[in-house]
Amino acid sequence: MQTIGLVGGLSWESSAVYYQELNRGVEARVGGLSSARSVMASVDFAEVTALQEQERWDDVAEILSAAARGVEAGGADFLLLCTTTFHRVADQVADAVGIPVVHLADVVAEACKAQGLESVGFLGTTFAMSRTFFTDRIASHGLTVVVPDARHHDTLNRVIYEELVHGKVLDSSRRTVVGLIDELWDAGAGGVILGCTELELLVKQADADIPVFPATALHVAAALDRALA
Repeated sequence: MQTIGLVGGLSWESSAVYYQELNRGVEARVGGLSSARSVMASVDFAEVTALQEQERWDDVAEILSAAARGVEAGGADFLLLCTTTFHRVADQVADAVGIPVVHLADVVAEACKAQGLESVGFLGTTFAMSRTFFTDRIASHGLTVVVPDARHHDTLNRVIYEELVHGKVLDSSRRTVVGLIDELWDAGAGGVILGCTELELLVKQADADIPVFPATALHVAAALDRALA
Protein backbone atom coordinates (compact mmCIF):
# COMPACT_ATOMS: atom_id res chain seq x y z
CA MET A 1 0.00 0.00 0.00
CA GLN A 2 1.34 3.44 -0.94
CA THR A 3 1.25 6.28 1.55
CA ILE A 4 -1.28 9.02 0.75
CA GLY A 5 -0.19 12.60 1.42
CA LEU A 6 -2.81 15.15 2.43
CA VAL A 7 -2.62 18.93 2.73
CA GLY A 8 -5.60 19.80 4.87
CA GLY A 9 -7.15 22.35 7.19
CA LEU A 10 -9.04 23.90 4.27
CA SER A 11 -11.40 23.53 6.25
CA TRP A 12 -10.75 21.00 9.02
CA GLU A 13 -14.29 19.67 8.41
CA SER A 14 -13.20 18.85 4.87
CA SER A 15 -9.99 17.21 6.08
CA ALA A 16 -11.93 15.05 8.54
CA VAL A 17 -14.07 13.76 5.67
CA TYR A 18 -10.98 12.92 3.62
CA TYR A 19 -9.34 11.07 6.52
CA GLN A 20 -12.50 9.19 7.43
CA GLU A 21 -13.37 8.15 3.90
CA LEU A 22 -9.83 7.06 3.01
CA ASN A 23 -9.78 4.75 6.01
CA ARG A 24 -13.29 3.45 5.39
CA GLY A 25 -12.30 2.82 1.79
CA VAL A 26 -9.23 0.79 2.69
CA GLU A 27 -11.23 -1.21 5.21
CA ALA A 28 -13.89 -1.95 2.58
CA ARG A 29 -11.41 -2.87 -0.13
CA VAL A 30 -8.83 -4.79 1.91
CA GLY A 31 -10.81 -5.98 4.91
CA GLY A 32 -9.84 -6.92 8.42
CA LEU A 33 -8.17 -4.22 10.48
CA SER A 34 -6.64 -2.50 7.45
CA SER A 35 -6.51 1.29 7.38
CA ALA A 36 -4.96 3.88 5.08
CA ARG A 37 -1.29 4.77 5.23
CA SER A 38 -1.40 8.56 5.24
CA VAL A 39 0.48 11.69 6.22
CA MET A 40 -1.41 14.97 6.73
CA ALA A 41 -0.22 18.53 7.23
CA SER A 42 -3.04 20.80 8.39
CA VAL A 43 -2.74 24.55 7.85
CA ASP A 44 -4.62 27.45 9.47
CA PHE A 45 -7.75 28.05 7.40
CA ALA A 46 -8.14 31.59 8.73
CA GLU A 47 -4.62 32.52 7.64
CA VAL A 48 -4.85 31.23 4.09
CA THR A 49 -8.40 32.56 3.63
CA ALA A 50 -7.26 36.05 4.65
CA LEU A 51 -4.41 35.82 2.12
CA GLN A 52 -6.86 34.60 -0.53
CA GLU A 53 -9.12 37.59 0.07
CA GLN A 54 -6.10 39.88 -0.37
CA GLU A 55 -5.14 38.06 -3.60
CA ARG A 56 -1.75 37.21 -2.06
CA TRP A 57 -1.49 33.96 -3.96
CA ASP A 58 2.28 33.65 -3.80
CA ASP A 59 2.00 33.64 -0.01
CA VAL A 60 -0.77 31.04 -0.14
CA ALA A 61 1.36 28.93 -2.46
CA GLU A 62 4.32 29.08 -0.10
CA ILE A 63 2.25 28.00 2.90
CA LEU A 64 0.71 25.08 1.04
CA SER A 65 4.02 24.17 -0.59
CA ALA A 66 5.73 24.08 2.81
CA ALA A 67 2.96 21.80 4.05
CA ALA A 68 3.35 19.60 0.98
CA ARG A 69 7.11 19.35 1.46
CA GLY A 70 6.49 18.24 5.03
CA VAL A 71 4.08 15.58 3.84
CA GLU A 72 6.61 14.39 1.27
CA ALA A 73 9.31 14.25 3.95
CA GLY A 74 6.92 12.19 6.05
CA GLY A 75 6.96 9.45 3.42
CA ALA A 76 4.00 10.21 1.16
CA ASP A 77 4.10 8.65 -2.30
CA PHE A 78 1.62 11.13 -3.81
CA LEU A 79 -0.36 14.14 -2.68
CA LEU A 80 -3.94 15.41 -2.45
CA LEU A 81 -4.93 19.00 -1.74
CA CYS A 82 -8.03 18.64 0.43
CA THR A 83 -9.74 21.68 -1.08
CA THR A 84 -11.14 23.04 -4.31
CA THR A 85 -10.60 26.78 -3.88
CA PHE A 86 -6.92 26.44 -3.11
CA HIS A 87 -6.30 24.37 -6.22
CA ARG A 88 -5.69 27.88 -7.53
CA VAL A 89 -2.05 27.22 -6.57
CA ALA A 90 -1.98 23.47 -7.32
CA ASP A 91 0.65 23.86 -10.06
CA GLN A 92 2.95 25.79 -7.72
CA VAL A 93 2.54 23.14 -5.04
CA ALA A 94 3.25 20.42 -7.59
CA ASP A 95 6.45 22.22 -8.60
CA ALA A 96 7.55 22.36 -4.95
CA VAL A 97 7.56 18.59 -4.40
CA GLY A 98 8.96 15.53 -6.09
CA ILE A 99 5.84 13.40 -5.75
CA PRO A 100 2.73 13.51 -7.98
CA VAL A 101 -0.22 15.74 -7.10
CA VAL A 102 -3.57 14.11 -7.95
CA HIS A 103 -5.48 17.13 -9.28
CA LEU A 104 -9.12 17.22 -8.20
CA ALA A 105 -10.40 18.77 -11.44
CA ASP A 106 -8.89 15.96 -13.50
CA VAL A 107 -10.53 13.36 -11.28
CA VAL A 108 -14.04 14.84 -11.47
CA ALA A 109 -13.78 15.52 -15.20
CA GLU A 110 -12.92 11.90 -15.91
CA ALA A 111 -15.85 10.75 -13.75
CA CYS A 112 -18.23 12.98 -15.72
CA LYS A 113 -16.90 11.72 -19.04
CA ALA A 114 -17.22 8.12 -17.87
CA GLN A 115 -20.98 8.71 -17.61
CA GLY A 116 -21.10 10.15 -21.11
CA LEU A 117 -21.73 13.75 -20.10
CA GLU A 118 -20.90 16.64 -22.40
CA SER A 119 -22.06 19.46 -20.10
CA VAL A 120 -21.82 19.61 -16.31
CA GLY A 121 -22.82 22.11 -13.64
CA PHE A 122 -20.36 23.23 -11.00
CA LEU A 123 -21.14 24.36 -7.44
CA GLY A 124 -18.46 25.64 -5.10
CA THR A 125 -17.26 28.75 -3.32
CA THR A 126 -17.80 32.12 -4.95
CA PHE A 127 -14.10 32.21 -5.72
CA ALA A 128 -14.11 28.83 -7.45
CA MET A 129 -17.27 29.65 -9.43
CA SER A 130 -16.32 33.18 -10.48
CA ARG A 131 -12.71 32.43 -11.47
CA THR A 132 -11.73 29.97 -14.17
CA PHE A 133 -8.72 28.17 -12.71
CA PHE A 134 -10.81 25.11 -11.81
CA THR A 135 -13.58 25.14 -14.40
CA ASP A 136 -11.07 25.65 -17.21
CA ARG A 137 -9.18 22.56 -16.05
CA ILE A 138 -12.43 20.58 -16.18
CA ALA A 139 -13.25 22.04 -19.59
CA SER A 140 -9.82 20.98 -20.88
CA HIS A 141 -11.17 17.41 -20.80
CA GLY A 142 -13.75 18.31 -23.44
CA LEU A 143 -16.63 19.25 -21.13
CA THR A 144 -18.81 22.35 -21.10
CA VAL A 145 -19.03 23.73 -17.54
CA VAL A 146 -22.08 25.67 -16.32
CA VAL A 147 -22.06 27.68 -13.07
CA PRO A 148 -24.98 29.35 -11.28
CA ASP A 149 -25.87 32.94 -12.09
CA ALA A 150 -23.69 35.40 -10.17
CA ARG A 151 -26.66 36.55 -8.09
CA HIS A 152 -26.60 33.17 -6.31
CA HIS A 153 -22.90 33.15 -5.46
CA ASP A 154 -23.14 35.01 -2.16
CA THR A 155 -25.90 32.72 -0.96
CA LEU A 156 -23.87 29.61 -1.68
CA ASN A 157 -20.80 31.14 -0.07
CA ARG A 158 -22.80 31.93 3.06
CA VAL A 159 -24.02 28.34 3.29
CA ILE A 160 -20.46 27.05 2.98
CA TYR A 161 -18.59 29.48 5.23
CA GLU A 162 -21.22 30.36 7.84
CA GLU A 163 -22.82 26.94 8.19
CA LEU A 164 -21.10 23.91 6.71
CA VAL A 165 -17.51 24.66 7.73
CA HIS A 166 -18.87 24.86 11.30
CA GLY A 167 -20.72 21.56 10.96
CA LYS A 168 -24.19 23.12 10.61
CA VAL A 169 -26.29 21.17 8.11
CA LEU A 170 -29.67 22.88 7.63
CA ASP A 171 -32.67 21.61 5.67
CA SER A 172 -33.42 25.15 4.46
CA SER A 173 -29.96 25.39 2.91
CA ARG A 174 -30.35 21.97 1.32
CA ARG A 175 -33.51 23.16 -0.40
CA THR A 176 -31.66 26.26 -1.61
CA VAL A 177 -28.80 24.25 -3.11
CA VAL A 178 -31.16 21.72 -4.71
CA GLY A 179 -32.93 24.69 -6.32
CA LEU A 180 -29.60 25.78 -7.81
CA ILE A 181 -29.05 22.27 -9.16
CA ASP A 182 -32.45 22.43 -10.85
CA GLU A 183 -31.47 25.76 -12.44
CA LEU A 184 -28.24 24.23 -13.76
CA TRP A 185 -30.26 21.37 -15.23
CA ASP A 186 -32.52 23.90 -16.95
CA ALA A 187 -29.36 25.59 -18.30
CA GLY A 188 -28.29 22.37 -20.00
CA ALA A 189 -26.15 20.62 -17.43
CA GLY A 190 -26.41 16.84 -17.59
CA GLY A 191 -25.01 16.47 -14.08
CA VAL A 192 -23.58 18.60 -11.29
CA ILE A 193 -20.21 18.61 -9.56
CA LEU A 194 -20.29 19.34 -5.84
CA GLY A 195 -16.98 21.20 -5.99
CA CYS A 196 -16.60 21.80 -2.27
CA THR A 197 -16.21 19.06 0.33
CA GLU A 198 -18.63 20.74 2.69
CA LEU A 199 -21.42 20.64 0.10
CA GLU A 200 -21.24 16.85 0.22
CA LEU A 201 -22.35 17.08 3.85
CA LEU A 202 -25.51 18.82 2.63
CA VAL A 203 -26.56 17.29 -0.71
CA LYS A 204 -26.75 13.63 -1.73
CA GLN A 205 -27.70 11.94 -4.97
CA ALA A 206 -31.18 11.26 -3.59
CA ASP A 207 -31.77 15.02 -3.38
CA ALA A 208 -31.25 15.67 -7.11
CA ASP A 209 -32.85 14.60 -10.38
CA ILE A 210 -29.56 14.61 -12.33
CA PRO A 211 -26.28 12.80 -11.62
CA VAL A 212 -24.35 14.31 -8.70
CA PHE A 213 -20.55 14.10 -8.70
CA PRO A 214 -19.23 14.54 -5.14
CA ALA A 215 -15.72 15.83 -5.73
CA THR A 216 -14.24 14.65 -2.44
CA ALA A 217 -15.65 11.15 -2.71
CA LEU A 218 -14.23 10.89 -6.22
CA HIS A 219 -10.87 12.28 -5.08
CA VAL A 220 -10.76 9.70 -2.30
CA ALA A 221 -11.63 6.87 -4.69
CA ALA A 222 -8.86 7.95 -7.08
CA ALA A 223 -6.39 8.03 -4.19
CA LEU A 224 -7.41 4.56 -3.09
CA ASP A 225 -7.07 3.21 -6.63
CA ARG A 226 -3.54 4.59 -6.74
CA ALA A 227 -2.53 3.54 -3.23
CA LEU A 228 -3.81 0.00 -3.58
CA ALA A 229 -2.78 -0.66 -7.20
